[in-house]
Amino acid sequence: MRNQPSSATPRVVQIHSANNHFQHAEVLRRNRHKRQHYKEFFLEGVRPINLAIQHGWGIVAYYYSPERGLSDWAKNILRQSPAPTHFELSTQLLAELSGKAEPSELIALLAMPDDDLQRIEATSDLLVIVFDRPSNPGNLGTLIRSCDAMGVNGLILTGHGADLYDPETISASRGSIFALPVIRVGGPRDLESWLSAVRQEAGSVQIVAADEEAGVDLWKHDFSGPTALLLGTEKWGLSAAYKEMAEAFVRIPMHGAASSLNVAVAASIVLYEVERQRQGMRATKGPD
Repeated sequence: MRNQPSSATPRVVQIHSANNHFQHAEVLRRNRHKRQHYKEFFLEGVRPINLAIQHGWGIVAYYYSPERGLSDWAKNILRQSPAPTHFELSTQLLAELSGKAEPSELIALLAMPDDDLQRIEATSDLLVIVFDRPSNPGNLGTLIRSCDAMGVNGLILTGHGADLYDPETISASRGSIFALPVIRVGGPRDLESWLSAVRQEAGSVQIVAADEEAGVDLWKHDFSGPTALLLGTEKWGLSAAYKEMAEAFVRIPMHGAASSLNVAVAASIVLYEVERQRQGMRATKGPD
């Protein structure tokens, strides 16, 4: 969904000090609980803002400094903006608000979408990742990027862990967070009814856990059918409830002194194997 000119002229508000409007954006940048309370989050950078607009995310407001002179890109974004409010502030205040050494031209506040599993399309070649208790926002963002690159239908986050809307997560995702449905749910029980509905729509869905102690090497498992892949953190692994839910366990064979891999690295390896198998299957079937 591409950005369209707004039907209403945005309200322009000038900020001359670190007032409530300034503090609202600043607290969204650094405080997880406030982000969740307001259901809004902080975004800066050309690529992330472009992708957020392209994929139809709700822009609540823009912050920018007319003092520094705006590029054609920034002017076009503001001209076509669907955001109801534009905040103009000094270069110094913009620098204080930014989380970067070199402040972006535009800072945006976005509305969080609902954590609704129906956002994940149940296709005949379904591939979803379930990540239990992510512990690091950088790893989470990298995993989102890998999922987007490998055509995953959706990423499901469960348990308390790294914040999906932390600026570090968003930065590490390189904007892929806006292209991939990422849904937060409480735990395994929250998945049961959804998986049941998906099985009715997409047919059988196998539940596969990646576990370093598994007895089956990754490439010996058949990933050609609809699959939900369970991942745990490097430190904690999968919870007992997820191990009970899993129908198969696979491992990534490793050599040397390493006993485990960063979860984003491990997931990428698994996803490339899934894609390798499915490409081979498509090549065997040939064109319809």
